[in-house]
Amino acid sequence: MAIGSKIRTFYNGTWHDEDVAIMRAADHGSWVGSTVFDGARFFDGRAPDLEAHCARVNRSAEALMITPTMAPEDIVAAVREGLSAFTRDDAVYIRPMYWAIDGGTSGIVPKPQSTGFAICLETVPMADQGASTTLGRTQFRRPVLEDNVVNAKAGCLYPNNARMLAEVRKRGFGNALVADAMGNVAESATANVFMIKDGEAFTPIPNGTFLAGITRARHMSNMRADGMKVHETVLSFADFADADEVFLSGNMMKVTPVTGFEDTSYQIGPVTRRVREMYWDWAASA
Repeated sequence: MAIGSKIRTFYNGTWHDEDVAIMRAADHGSWVGSTVFDGARFFDGRAPDLEAHCARVNRSAEALMITPTMAPEDIVAAVREGLSAFTRDDAVYIRPMYWAIDGGTSGIVPKPQSTGFAICLETVPMADQGASTTLGRTQFRRPVLEDNVVNAKAGCLYPNNARMLAEVRKRGFGNALVADAMGNVAESATANVFMIKDGEAFTPIPNGTFLAGITRARHMSNMRADGMKVHETVLSFADFADADEVFLSGNMMKVTPVTGFEDTSYQIGPVTRRVREMYWDWAASA
């Protein structure tokens, strides 16, 4: 089911003004789940960090043993061609994706050089500036590299995210604050997370259990350029309960203020507002 109202699909070298069927029943990606994707955004006539997202989808493919078939710069060119059909006022979710078509002799390992590729451009509005969410704890955790492909933006990771969200939403929360295998905070179910304490920013240190996002890195760069101290460190749930502000960082909505974590309430504070302002200023100047 589509999440947007207008969709364009790049498949077999051609743009189509519809949601095109791209997989067959026997494709490796259909029955084994060997799929990767990335997500970039187009808004206000710009696609910030598009090059970084198109490079990362190739790294994700390689991590899942899928052979990339498009150079990052060629993906960027194709995306920009596809975006020409949208207006400056459209907010578009940009998804380049790969999947394995054939398996090897066992059927399980993807066969080299047998790769499907597509790009989906889908209109999805940016969140309203006043939008926020709340966080609850979940029993489900982030995996480690030894038991899952946490070094890829892989479709097979997302059912775990879905059960995190389903669990906390039954208790009235909008998202989940998720632990790694050691019980420390990793990120939310859908995005990286920052907390603010005494005017300084803290975010979980990348430890191989989650993707340290492109938008996360952009926020850290902007905050440091603005003179703010930013710490990548081990964080506990108690640290978040004691925070002054909390916000999520993800490509889909860029900055999502958090107004509560379990029994703790937060204000949408000045640092969160400043981070959002800096991101939009950077995007306008990039």
